[in-house]
Amino acid sequence: MDIKQIQELIKFVSRSGVNEVAIEQKDFKITIKTNQTQTVVNATVPAPVAISAIPAAAAPLPVSATETKAADAAVEDTSKYITIKSPMIGTFYRSASPDKPSFVNVGDEVSVGKVICIIEAMKLFNEIESEVSGRIVKVLVDNSSPVEYDQPLYLVEPV
Repeated sequence: MDIKQIQELIKFVSRSGVNEVAIEQKDFKITIKTNQTQTVVNATVPAPVAISAIPAAAAPLPVSATETKAADAAVEDTSKYITIKSPMIGTFYRSASPDKPSFVNVGDEVSVGKVICIIEAMKLFNEIESEVSGRIVKVLVDNSSPVEYDQPLYLVEPV
């Protein structure tokens, strides 16, 4: 089972109202338990492979005051924007490492499949790709902060 299949399974379980799902294969076992307020995922994988190396104590990237003010002014009516949500629980990173530029900033155009952030979960660094095309209007999460499943990460103005 790859990460996309696990993410889809988590989405399915959270929507279906099932309390617990357990799948066991040859070298893989996953148990997903839900309740009204949160989803708990336990997975055992034989040999995890890191996508990229980010130090655990990565410093947050500074956001300029003008970028923040422009984003706040642009986000008055959020009903016309698409929200990109976290597909998993983990730590949100805007760039591949502290000395690298952010994957996306306010005002950047994104297309389907473009990497927009990394979420570290269980020492695995998962590149999160955009599922929509548009322009980033607001970044809703600070760099190096924990995120929950389905937590809003970005607001995107569709094109």
